[in-house]
Amino acid sequence: MCGRFVLFTTGESLITQVGALPGVEEVYAPEGTSGARYNIAPTQVVPLVRLSESLAQLDPARWGLLPQWKKDDSGPPLFNARGETIAAKPSFRDAFRNQRGLIPMDGYYEWHDSGEGKVPHLVSSGQIMWAAALWATGVNQLSSTIVTTAAIEPLDWLHDRLPRLLAKEEIEQWTHGTPEQAAELLHPTPVDYLANLTVRPVDKAVGNVRNDYAELLGS
Repeated sequence: MCGRFVLFTTGESLITQVGALPGVEEVYAPEGTSGARYNIAPTQVVPLVRLSESLAQLDPARWGLLPQWKKDDSGPPLFNARGETIAAKPSFRDAFRNQRGLIPMDGYYEWHDSGEGKVPHLVSSGQIMWAAALWATGVNQLSSTIVTTAAIEPLDWLHDRLPRLLAKEEIEQWTHGTPEQAAELLHPTPVDYLANLTVRPVDKAVGNVRNDYAELLGS
């Protein structure tokens, strides 16, 4: 599961990072980028990267997919899409076929109970991570969801689900590949990628979505 994340790389720094993605020659960000965020929650606005040939478009999108057939934004927000079922599940299958993108994050939060109550932990790598995403334009707005898979070592102790974080060499296959080629990536993030992630406990104030400040990350 991925239900909260952090993105403090913004502005020109974020645009530069998008421009460094494989095959990208130009970045189009018509609405710019938002300020640093330290506690992004479902239904809030997140940056969505969509790649088309050599162009990358960066737009704000609702975190919680609104399929084309939705008439309103009622119901639980579809902020995660299980990789095991997205090719067939009605809520995600059309987006999986044709509308795959990326959501950048500097880290994400997961809660773990070691016997003394649930404690939020930050998972990060020291650089931007690119989460596999789907997008849609139902209810006349751009929306997105993060693809998840089963958890594997070395992070399976933290939670039984993981966001599908893409290595640089996987990005073109996810965004430009056929549905069959993209389906080849619906497995957990490679172990060598996960092995470079760090996990540490952070301030329990993360639990309140109204708290959004750098001090949540601790030292």
